Order: sequence, then structure tokens, then C-alpha cells
Amino acid sequence: MTITNTHAVGIAQEATIAWTTERHPQLTGVWALPVAAETWDGYLNDINGFHVKPEHAIQALDTAHSGPVEEGSVGGGTGMVCNEFKGGIGTSSRVLSAKEGGYTVGVLVQCNYGQRDQLRVAGVPVGKEIPDGTIREDDTGSIIVVVATDAPLIPTQLKRVARRVALGLGRNGSYSGDGSGDIFIAFSTANGGSVSSKKVHSVEMLPNDSLDPIFLATVQATEEAVINAMVASPTMTGIDNHKVIGLPHDRMREILKKYNRLNQ
Repeated sequence: MTITNTHAVGIAQEATIAWTTERHPQLTGVWALPVAAETWDGYLNDINGFHVKPEHAIQALDTAHSGPVEEGSVGGGTGMVCNEFKGGIGTSSRVLSAKEGGYTVGVLVQCNYGQRDQLRVAGVPVGKEIPDGTIREDDTGSIIVVVATDAPLIPTQLKRVARRVALGLGRNGSYSGDGSGDIFIAFSTANGGSVSSKKVHSVEMLPNDSLDPIFLATVQATEEAVINAMVASPTMTGIDNHKVIGLPHDRMREILKKYNRLNQ
């Protein structure tokens, strides 16, 4: 679960334990420690208003569903600022070729980081071309990135996948400044049932020398997911009349065309 401030993290963890205990008691056993990550949204959001309640977390869990993920200023992405444009939730994925296994790599980001003048899209310095509306002087903020795949990977391999996220962010101009908290996690849906303690399990894994396509897919999908988050997030005015402009689509298209990155 992605959250927007530390108060909400505690609420989310407690609500998740209560929700799981009631609906899926076989998953909790004698203890539970759900993962809840947060990015600070205090520039746009009244974070000290304690507006997030347990029922909000329960509602989020009850309404979780498969299919396309909502992007932009939704859920935990509502108060995000990315490269000094309005940020939010973004997703992207890659499907490997049949020769490479046909596996899918999906990436979800909650982006809240970056300097405008460092933003690059398809290698183009879009941030420098749109200097108006800046709000920061350094790379302050955070980003949460979740990588999911159906490729059979073991934990040490997933750790290697998670590290590749930083390369995708670097393509967009991030240098992970001192004030930026970057949280990356990767998981695989393969080897279902292997966590059972009742018997010995056989676990499948890709050989290490077959991981390059997974790494490349992670880098590409991360890069694209961040851009998708900004593209889907309109201008917002929040607490204390703080205003963050959305990435202007027409201007970005003009800039990409100027640098021969757009054919239409």
C-alpha cells in the first residue's frame, strides 16, 4: 500500500492487519507485518489534519481489483509533485518475447521527487524548455516504485531487479538527491504456495544469464511510468494556495518535435 505521510502509514498497517485477520485469517497466523510505504505530500496536502482514517484504508482494500490501474492524482498520488510538475501514480509494463520467456514486467510508481531543470523525456531536456512554475531549488521528495513480474525469480534475483529501477529514474534526470527518499520493491507471482511450512518445496528460477531482458524491461517501464504519472496529473492548487502545474501536453509535444523525437 502506498501512503502520503507517516501518520497514515500507521493507520494503513493497523487497518490492513484487521482486514486480513477478518477476511483471510490463514494469512496472518500469530503475527502480521504489512508493508506500507509513504511519500511526503505536505506542500499540497494538510498532512497535520489527520484526515486519513482506518475506514479509508479498509475501503481501499475492499475495492482493490484487477485490470487497468488508475493513474495521476488518485489515491496516494493526489498530493504528489514530480520534477516540479504535478505528479502522482503512474504505471507501465513490458512483455518479453517468446524467445525470452514471454514474461511480463509491470511497474507502478508514486512519484514525488526531482528538479525541473533535470527532467528529460526521451533524452530531451523538457524541464529546461518549460522553466515557468518551478517551486523548488533542489531535488527534494521521494518516490515509491513497485516492480511485479510473473518470471520465476528468487529473492536475490528480485533484489537485483529492484536496483535497476534507479537506472530508469536516471533516464528521466533523477540523481537521487540528499533530500530524496527512494523506495524500490520487486516481487514475483511465480512459485505460488512455496511459503507453506508443511512440506519441502521445489522452486523454479531463471538462470542468472537470462535476466538481462528482465533488467531492460524494468528500466524501460520505470522510465515510462514516471512520465505517465505526470501526463495523467492536471494542475492542482492545495493547502495555503500552493499551486503545482500539470505537465503541459501541447508544449511537451512541441519540444519533442523540435528535437526530432516526435513524427506527428
